[in-house]
Amino acid sequence: MGTLSHSIATLRFFGDDLVPEEVSALLCGAPTFSCLMGQVRIAPRTGHVYTAKTGSWRLRATRREPEDLEAQVFEILDQLSQDLGVWADLSSRYEPDLFCGIFMASSNDGLPLSASALCALGQRGVALSLDIYDSDDERLGAEP
Repeated sequence: MGTLSHSIATLRFFGDDLVPEEVSALLCGAPTFSCLMGQVRIAPRTGHVYTAKTGSWRLRATRREPEDLEAQVFEILDQLSQDLGVWADLSSRYEPDLFCGIFMASSNDGLPLSASALCALGQRGVALSLDIYDSDDERLGAEP
């Protein structure tokens, strides 16, 4: 099993009634991106103007080359509240996930994730979402 090229990871919360400032206050941390439902935004890469279909709060980890999803999980979680009651409240009201882009270097790469990382996400009600990109994919340089 080979080493993956790189990884990105973002903790995301979505909800129509999500107020980013409230989520930030409860988690004791600031997002790297947030918006209210209906907010008009300009996409940074394309300049495309769009209206947010739902509210969102996102905190992105540092890109890792080679892949180190384990470190990214804890980079994000260690910045935020450790109060599992806060996480239970947020996960009952919103849709949380840890969105991960995994970029393969070859046709047979692998990815371990420890029980402690999976447990930390599970205790917080955070789903793990993986997008895995083949090394032959022409979009390899275009991260989600």
